Amino acid sequence: MLNVLGLSRFQFAMTTVFHFFYVPLSIGLALCVAIMETLYVVKRKEIYKKMAKFWGKIFLLSFAVGVVTGIIQEFQFGMNWSNYSRFMGDIFGAPLAIEALLAFFMESTFIGVWMFTWNRFKPAVHAIFIWLTFLGSSVSAIWILAANSFMQHPTGFEINKATGRVRMTNFWDVLGNPQLWRAFPHVFFGAVVTGSMVLVGMSAWGLLRAHKQEQNGTAQVEPTVEADGSEHISKRVFYTRSIRLNAVIALIGAILVIIAGDLQTTFIIDDQPMKFAATEGIYEDTKDPAPWAVVSLINEKDKTAKSIEIPDMLSLLAYHSPSGSVKGMNTANEELHQQYDAKFGKDMNYYVPVTVLFWSFRFMAAVGFGVLLLSILVLWFTRKSKDTLWSSDWKLWILGLCTYLPFVGNTGGWLITELGRYPWLVYGLQTIADGVSPTATVPSLLFTNIVYFLLFLFLGGVMIFYSRRVLHQGPDYQGEGLGLQMQTGRNERRVALA
Repeated sequence: MLNVLGLSRFQFAMTTVFHFFYVPLSIGLALCVAIMETLYVVKRKEIYKKMAKFWGKIFLLSFAVGVVTGIIQEFQFGMNWSNYSRFMGDIFGAPLAIEALLAFFMESTFIGVWMFTWNRFKPAVHAIFIWLTFLGSSVSAIWILAANSFMQHPTGFEINKATGRVRMTNFWDVLGNPQLWRAFPHVFFGAVVTGSMVLVGMSAWGLLRAHKQEQNGTAQVEPTVEADGSEHISKRVFYTRSIRLNAVIALIGAILVIIAGDLQTTFIIDDQPMKFAATEGIYEDTKDPAPWAVVSLINEKDKTAKSIEIPDMLSLLAYHSPSGSVKGMNTANEELHQQYDAKFGKDMNYYVPVTVLFWSFRFMAAVGFGVLLLSILVLWFTRKSKDTLWSSDWKLWILGLCTYLPFVGNTGGWLITELGRYPWLVYGLQTIADGVSPTATVPSLLFTNIVYFLLFLFLGGVMIFYSRRVLHQGPDYQGEGLGLQMQTGRNERRVALA
């Protein structure tokens, strides 16, 4: 581990995992806030505007931290993976340039316009700005995934004989990569689940705090009428409505992410059989029909696995059929040696980290189905005829802890995607060992690993601290600091944003 290759891999994994906390969060929160503001435009109910402004603060925080972590991640290509950057530059150049110049600029521009113009435009026009922000972030994900999908399934290229590097021959083949259009829906709907579940969880914490304040006699929880005749929205109403709205979004997102994940898995079965076999802990070819391992004790050294299985289930999951066998890792390894020994030699190890992939897949799947079930229960507990969530502290505690649930699923998915490609950096074209920078040293990598780790701890702490602060201040807070308080007067406009 304490060598250039091991430290380079660890640093890239650390920066990417941390950055990927915020990418789906930002996309999902942008969608949720856009839906809230659109409901305000359609229904003209003040509570939806209040929701859009309040939860928009959390979106702004996630966007800011995501930008910083993304910049740090890009340093990795030049610092630790210069051979990879030279090899892949022609392919990576176009998607990443378009992502920066079009999608990210679009997202950054309209997020600023949205923040500062609440009282300058009609509600319908202002809502367009947050939708354009959401569109920019979603399109940005497409271009990033286009580059990543090439690493998984190279298309539209040739090898330049003079330089030995990859050269793009057809841009539309790169953009039309079948891996891309199976990965993007999975990532996108995962982002929807992430944003909506974070708001469900944070609303639960807010509701729990409001309930305790009511018990202590320090908070008013029922609607009242202000001096100007408008209705004051209580915290109980605000957070309960936030929970219900985002539970609906999470329910739809969970159904769609399960479908998208299934479509991506069926593609991987044929395209990367080693990866799929590892996610199921299968070393030897299965019988027909194939059993599904619920849990498994995997011995990667002896290449054996002892499992608790459900008969015939894997055939149903993999092929949507009561029959069909699954290729094991041993067979996949032999095929890879036959295909690549002439180029990369007979000493290559094509076995992936099986234990990590096996459990990452199960955690990811459990999160998807868990969110589906949780969303249904939340909608039941907050029904109009009998709201049992408000008075149940233990339910609110559990729901609040589920704020972190989507990040477990997203990280599991990322580990499957990247570790399942081992030993390739670009599948079939460049190995991980060949992509590392020749000038990188162990002392420099140790130093940057420590610095980045401390920086990520700080950024994570900032995100949690300010999110907690916003939540404690509540939707009625009108003071200085992070917020979207906008007051218009004849001679004065104040925008409070820290």
